[in-house]
This record gives sequence, C-alpha cells and structure tokens, in this order.
Amino acid sequence: MSEFHNEHEPVYILAVETSCDETSVAVVKDGNVVLSNLIASQIETHKAFGGVVPEVASRKHVENITLMLEEAVKKAGIGLQDISAVAVTQGPGLVGALLVGVVAATSLAMALNKPLIGTHHIAGHIYANRLVAHLEYPCMALVVSGGHTELVYMKSEGSFEVIGRTRDDAVGEAYDKVARAIGFPYPGGPHVDRLALEAEEAIELPRVWLEPDSYDFSFSGLKSAVLNVVNQRKMRGEPPMEGAIARGFQESVVEVLVTKAIRAVKAYDAKQLLLCGGVAANRGLRGELERQCREQGIELIIPPFGYCTDNAAMIGAAAYLKWKERKFTSLDMKAMPQFSLEEWSVQA
Repeated sequence: MSEFHNEHEPVYILAVETSCDETSVAVVKDGNVVLSNLIASQIETHKAFGGVVPEVASRKHVENITLMLEEAVKKAGIGLQDISAVAVTQGPGLVGALLVGVVAATSLAMALNKPLIGTHHIAGHIYANRLVAHLEYPCMALVVSGGHTELVYMKSEGSFEVIGRTRDDAVGEAYDKVARAIGFPYPGGPHVDRLALEAEEAIELPRVWLEPDSYDFSFSGLKSAVLNVVNQRKMRGEPPMEGAIARGFQESVVEVLVTKAIRAVKAYDAKQLLLCGGVAANRGLRGELERQCREQGIELIIPPFGYCTDNAAMIGAAAYLKWKERKFTSLDMKAMPQFSLEEWSVQA
C-alpha cells in the first residue's frame, strides 16, 4: 500500500455503489465535495418483473462498472494516481450485486496501490446529508428506504446506535406492495405519493405504535389493512378509490414515522434530525417533517432528491470518516449482505 497521504493535500475518494439495482461511481473530495457522481439505473429493466431480480441486477452491474469507473475519474478532472483511496459498499444489500462492486474496487485499489475502504450502505445514506450541510452532534437519523426503516442515534461523528427498526416490512417495501394492490407498476412509491397528495379524501387506516416506549416500526399490518379495503370494495362492486386508499395509507405511515422521530430527537437531546434513504424523496413525508420540525424548533436536514436514492457520492462521504482515522479494509474483504451498522462505527 502507498504511503500515507500528505495531510495538506486534498483527499480524493473514488467510491463504488452496487448494493441493489443502481450502478454508481463517484469521486468525492475531502468528504463533502462531489466532483462526479454517475448513476446507471435499472428501473426499466426490473419493471417488467414487478421488482428487483438479483441475478439480472448483478449482470447489469458487470456490464456497466468498468466504463463508469473510467468516466467518473475523467469527469472529476483528476488522474487515477491522484486518487487517495477506493471505497465500496460492503453491505448490506444483494450479495451478487455487492460482489461486483467489491471485486471491481478491490482490483483497482490493488492495481493502484491505494487503501481500500469497505463502507456501510446505511452510513452512506446518513452521510449523504454531509454533502449539503454541516452535521452537529449528537444527532438523530430517520432512515427510510426500500429495505430499511430505522432510527439511528449518533452521539459523535461516525458513531451509530440503532434505537428503532422495522419488525417486518420496511416502509419502501410497504409502498411497493400497496402500489401493486391498487394497480401501479414497480417502483410504486412515487405513484402512491402522487395519488395521496392529489386525493381530496382519505380512507381511515390503522396506526401501528407498538409498545408505548418503543421506537420500532411495523408496516405489515397496515399493508394487510389496505389489501382488505381493496378486496372488500371489489367484492361489493364499488369503485376502487385508489386516491383515497393511497392518502389513507400515506397519512398512517407519515404520522408514525414523524411522531417517533421527533420523540426520539427530544428524548436523546439531539441537535439535528437527518432524513435519509430513498423514501426521503417522498413529498408527503418531507412536507410533514418540515412542518412539525419548524413548529417544534428542530433543525431538519434533508438531502436533495439526487442524494436520497442509492448513489456513490454518499459512499464517498461516509468512507471519509474511516479515511480520517486511517481505518482501512483488507484486500481480501468479503461482501456482507447482513452488515451491521453499529459494527461499522468509526467511534465507539
């Protein structure tokens, strides 16, 4: 491995993200300046199957990764030898998809004699906020994505404590299943969000709070309640009322997410609330969080839409935490589809 970087020179991290169905490569300078961030989406490919097919996703990553590595470095305006380290999503995610990125990043780090930084996908989503704002600690992160719904307390930079998580469906999964039930294609979240905002009435649906002091979530019962409404209306020959169902579903999801997040911020005396993950692009959730945080004097940070979904710039931002501590990863790194966020913590 090359000698340690001169601390007075800029740090260029080449980052790779292939955890699911987006191939992304970015170059991030000093942890928060994005010089390039290329994303190849596979949505149109997987739409025909009604969801992500892991084998197809892996194949698409293989097709895209080499050219995207070259283009990301070129677009950043630097040379390969200017790179300080290579970062890659080590997990969680689809194991075949992760392996494509891990092999590509490991090979490049070895060829360039540069440090390798295996990076946690959810840490990336959280630190996407650092690309647009200064983070103050302690802070609280509400992570909402296709596969994860979590409340994460960060006492200090790079310290992660998961205080609440979903016990069944993640919120993104629930959105996709509800969208399918009312007749929309994958990915269903944007369709449900649009319908909910346009609807003039809402069908009342349950809120699942769990135990009084719990920060955990559960959405499978709400999903089942939506299916019951859809099926009952069909059996009675009544109009489907997709808009009212979408609005009722979204109001239930948003109320539970926002209420628990704000309660956690107050209980842990957090200075900021960070919204992270693909569902952070949901306009209903963003709008209600902004309203309630404004009323209660809580500083809310939400990344722009382009940094909400899976992207490599967020991986570069998170990897910078490990770079500063010189905590690099062995070149025999393995993909970890069940990677623990707390295990990845930089600070104890």
